[in-house]
Order: sequence, then C-alpha cells, then structure tokens
Amino acid sequence: MEQYLDAQLSRGRSHFTREEATAELHVSPLAFKAAITRLVKKQKLANPRHGFYLILRPEDRVAGAPDPARWIDPLMRYQGIGYRISLLRAAAFHGSSHQAAMTFQVIVPRQLRDFEIGRQRLQFIYQAPADFDRVNQPEWLADLKTETGFAKVAGIELTLLDCARYFHRAAGINGLAQIVKDLGAKADVRKLAEAAQVYENAAVRRLGYLLEQAGCRRQAGSLAGFAARARRSALLVPSVKPSLASLVEAAPRDSRWKLILNEPVEVDF
Repeated sequence: MEQYLDAQLSRGRSHFTREEATAELHVSPLAFKAAITRLVKKQKLANPRHGFYLILRPEDRVAGAPDPARWIDPLMRYQGIGYRISLLRAAAFHGSSHQAAMTFQVIVPRQLRDFEIGRQRLQFIYQAPADFDRVNQPEWLADLKTETGFAKVAGIELTLLDCARYFHRAAGINGLAQIVKDLGAKADVRKLAEAAQVYENAAVRRLGYLLEQAGCRRQAGSLAGFAARARRSALLVPSVKPSLASLVEAAPRDSRWKLILNEPVEVDF
C-alpha cells in the first residue's frame, strides 16, 4: 500500500479512490480497510469522504490535510456533484485582501454536511439545483490554479452575488460591503445583470445599494431594474427580531433600492 502511495505521488497525484486502489492492488475490501486504517493512524492518509483518500506529504501533516483547493475538484467529481468555490475564499482569490477565509466555502446543488479534516474546515452552501445550473456556467467561473491542477471558483460577478445572498456567511453586512468596495468596479456589467436574474430580488437590491455606495455606478445601474420591480421595501439586514420592530419603523430608507437601512454599514467608502 505504501508503494502504491509513492507511485501516486510520483505521478503528481495526491489523492485516490477506493475503487482505483483495490483494482490496481488486487486486494480484498477487508485487507484494504486494514491498510487504510494503519496509514491514517500513521498520518500518511486522510479520509475526507467515504471512499476518497488524500495522501499526506510531510508538510501536510501539521495541518492534518492539504489546502482544500488542491483536492476539492477531484472530490466533487468523485461524488458526481457540481460545485464552485465562493464567498470569502473566492473574494480573496479575486483580490479582496481584507478577507481572511478561515473556512473553505463551496456552493453546491445538494444538501451536504460541513466537515473538518485536521485544521481545514469545509462549509457547503446549498443553492437550488435549477438556479445552480443556470449560473454555474464556464463563462461565469474562473480557474483557481494549484500545484495539483485547477479548481472551479466563482467569477467576480458570482462572488458578489453569492456574498450578497449569503452575506451572513461572508462576515456579515460589513464584510459584504468591504468585498463590494474591493471588487465591485471589476465586475462585468452584462454578466452581473444576467446572473442576478437567478438571485432573490432583495439580495440583488442589497448588492446594488452597496455598489452605489462604493461608487460603482455602472455596476449598480445594471441592477436598478430589480428595485423598480420590487413591490415593497426589504430590510438591508433581514435578521431583526420582532421585539425590535419599532427600531425598524424608525430606520432610514433608501427609496431607489427600496431598502430599510436597519443597520449601519461600517466601511469607509
């Protein structure tokens, strides 16, 4: 088994599946399981998902697993699930240097459990399959290059929309505002408007408002039609408890974006 691991590394592969290994080694499932258990205990292997294994090089053993960017693509292909890296990790990839991505966040069209492996924490954010299929297109994605290959990462436009939709997982409203400030001017106006059609109207208005505050007028303008179609105002931060309803009533409103500004945005635009 250890010779098999060395052979995989010599081919530039740092992962393998149960099916691949048992077919090449001609071993029984019981013998394979025993060998895997020994190697995991010796910190030579990690097992993020049943049937999928990571080969740990000495430099990986301190963290307990390599950077997920190196193995998320083969893992998701093994499971037959589409994906894109997004939110904080995608924002950092595109140049939002303020964002420290402590958690590796992945958008998927299926309900998947988050998990930790060593010091790495992976968080899976669900997007309805029909919506996922509409936006997870090559022209709206980018390639995150690693030493072992490529991983799919949300393009700038999807990163902004994902962060606006799931901002509670992207460092809150202030974290979202910082990402908008860092990346907003780089967004392609046409792509942004087209992709926005898949997202909730309130999330698009939230993004439009912050783009305008950041001085990204062309990008904000491409989203203005979503506000025009809105029938009622929405909360900028939709997490106010009923007991604070009186504060909501007193909160200022933005008539252009039909938003109730129930929380201040603390970013120096």
